[in-house]
Amino acid sequence: MTEYGRGPGSEPWHPEDPLYGDQGWGGGQQPAHGQNQYGGGPSYAPQDPYAQQHQQDPYAQQHQQDPYAQQHQQAPYGGQQHPQQPQQSYPQQPSYGGGQQDPYGGNPAYNGGWDTGQTPAAMPYDTGQQPAQYGYGETNDYYGTPEAYPPPQPPGRRESAPEQAPDRGQDWDPDVQPEETHPFFTGADDSGSEDDDYDDDPRDSRRGGGDGERRGKGKKKKKGRSGCACLVVSLVLVGGLGGVGYFGYSFYKDRYGPDPDYSGSGTGSVEIEIPKGAYGYDIGNILKKAGVVKSVDAFVSAQNENPKGKSIQAGVYLLHEEMSAAEAVKMMVDPKSQNLLVIPEGTRNVAVYAMVDKKLGLKAGTTKGVAKSKKSDLGLPGWVGKNDDIKDPLEGFLYPAAYPVTKETKPEAILKSMVKRSNEEYDKLDLAGTAKKYKLDGPWQVLTVASLVQAEGLTHDDFRKMAEVVYNRLKPDNTVTNRKLEFDSAYNYLNNQSEIKIRSKDIRTNPDPYNTYYHAGLPPGPIGNPGDEALRATLSPTADGWMFFISLDGKKTQFTKTAAEHEKLNDKFKEQHGLD
Repeated sequence: MTEYGRGPGSEPWHPEDPLYGDQGWGGGQQPAHGQNQYGGGPSYAPQDPYAQQHQQDPYAQQHQQDPYAQQHQQAPYGGQQHPQQPQQSYPQQPSYGGGQQDPYGGNPAYNGGWDTGQTPAAMPYDTGQQPAQYGYGETNDYYGTPEAYPPPQPPGRRESAPEQAPDRGQDWDPDVQPEETHPFFTGADDSGSEDDDYDDDPRDSRRGGGDGERRGKGKKKKKGRSGCACLVVSLVLVGGLGGVGYFGYSFYKDRYGPDPDYSGSGTGSVEIEIPKGAYGYDIGNILKKAGVVKSVDAFVSAQNENPKGKSIQAGVYLLHEEMSAAEAVKMMVDPKSQNLLVIPEGTRNVAVYAMVDKKLGLKAGTTKGVAKSKKSDLGLPGWVGKNDDIKDPLEGFLYPAAYPVTKETKPEAILKSMVKRSNEEYDKLDLAGTAKKYKLDGPWQVLTVASLVQAEGLTHDDFRKMAEVVYNRLKPDNTVTNRKLEFDSAYNYLNNQSEIKIRSKDIRTNPDPYNTYYHAGLPPGPIGNPGDEALRATLSPTADGWMFFISLDGKKTQFTKTAAEHEKLNDKFKEQHGLD
């Protein structure tokens, strides 16, 4: 497109940009580019050098959708189209108005952007009628019809954000501020009608109406409704502040106030079982549900304040109802409050059965009968010895520990828990590897050695030396004792006794398989329930060549390597105890 017919004058005001084309406030408007100032044909103005340098409008490229170009191309006045203008010799340009070509000479349709000298002037807003397409030589009067928008106002006299367009033909008074129109502040009733003191002139409107008097200059409004509104607002504010204060106080009390707690040592008696792996909050929840403490947080705080609070272990405790958290912690760290069945190291099964009967209040022999009748249901491992000479298959599997019991605990349940604990502890040890190392018949014989070590030794050092004595005496080349262990503890086991003074005549003539004075090698099975120290000593004995041992006073064990040394100590022992 050439620069023919383009003048430097401003374009008419476009409703999408009130500042576009402002050239003063005298009311006169400049004709559009390419239009004659006195009507009709094109204006032959000098070429615009600026337009030659800037052939493309960047703003027009961003807005290439023309909301008006796809309207029906009919003239708004009587359906007549404007007369066809003489065609000019313009090059063909692409259409930016929805794909339609200008029927008058191939000029592009309006593309929705602001005119920069390359496109026809912007079209006015839609006033309810369909716009016609105008060719060159036609000027549309944007302000001459009743439906047109009013001319732009000076910057100092424009309204910032009017709610609606001002009425046609109204004089604008810059000295009168627009009044508030919301019914809450104007005093209008719920139906939308206003108070009776307003001017009833029908020409009056919210922004001013025709020749009528503006509302701001009429009669004053009533003040009663505004006073009620202020009172309501005040009450709402006071109520809101009160609610915020209450919830704030509640939050502070809950967050920073003391935890709910009982006082005193409580009353009555309640049995509490704490499972394995329970921590502070877990224990607190159990105690709260049982009615011992009032809140979990109170118990946790008391546990943290007590120096021994972290030592609370799994078990059954006899506590009181509704006692303070501090008293509950104090009782739980005291071993006397625990309802436990404690099995000492080395205890024989017959003694364990009697302890269970007594703890559960059962008839003597009840637990022993359950162990015998349900031994296959208690969880024993597969490597337990199958020898018929074994007096009790559960021997060695009632692991020495503290077991929580309640009034409802059954003998079978507590026996199962003991066997389970034994399996857990034995799985930690390499019993099979030890058996292979010392040429024993599997883990069962290693457990038997540990029971002998536990029964004869007194200290940790004794246990390791005692284990070496056992292994040395079991060696095939042992010609000193001929592979006989000669342990008094095994003889006491078969007689269910714990005697120190044993006559040589008795132990040399009793053929019971558990009599190690009569039979070589190990007894058929364990003679008690060894503890952890004896078990580990059995896996790691000394290697100093110990072959004999004796305790003269029952408090200290003396070990020797030769038979001569042992006979000297043995004679002294017989002399002290009057034995032949």
